[in-house]
Amino acid sequence: MREHRRTFLPAAGRDWLLPLYDTFVKLLGGDAARAELLAQADMRSPARILDIGCGTGSLVILIKRLHPDVEVVGLDPDPRALTRGRRKAARAGVSVQFEEGFSDTLPYPAESFDLVFSSFMFHHLRPDEQEKTLREVRRVLKPGGCLHLLDFVGQAFHPHGVHGLLARVVHGAGRPGHSHDRPILALMSEAGFADSKDISRRATPIGRVAYYRAFVPAGEISSTTSAGGVG
Repeated sequence: MREHRRTFLPAAGRDWLLPLYDTFVKLLGGDAARAELLAQADMRSPARILDIGCGTGSLVILIKRLHPDVEVVGLDPDPRALTRGRRKAARAGVSVQFEEGFSDTLPYPAESFDLVFSSFMFHHLRPDEQEKTLREVRRVLKPGGCLHLLDFVGQAFHPHGVHGLLARVVHGAGRPGHSHDRPILALMSEAGFADSKDISRRATPIGRVAYYRAFVPAGEISSTTSAGGVG
């Protein structure tokens, strides 16, 4: 299929660094930042959840451990990262569905999920991919569903020195053409989300991050019902 020939940035920036990826992310504060993103969602009832750009599955595994009654799907274009995620889920004793794919052509029918998460992925996308990704997330969310997004603030999201080096290795930071050209809130609104908000910001060892939330208007019926992505 055409999508499988697309290029992508591996989860660890380089394939050979993948075994060290989870350790690096933890040292850089990534696990704590994702836990805060999950707390922001305040899940209280059974739900179907999608994590786009799930990498090695740290967030989806955490979700399933804390909320065993929810159905969790992790999507990522990196097959090596997905393989590692499946092994991690098996070791953790949780059932998580991992699937290969791109965020701007989600392989799901309209109104398939109650919640969608994205963490430290959005800045890797080109501007057109960012717009398509948000439209696709809007499409697959149910009316009243919510997107929770965590990403670096602006373009200066890594310092110099050791932390800067690790940031570039782990997150691909500083890659030309992969920074925010337009405010995320504006892109969310144009994609059809309602009540888009910059919830909070915090400092991490690799710079400031922001937490965003956006809803699909309740009672609204999607005009797209096919399983294929919008493109």
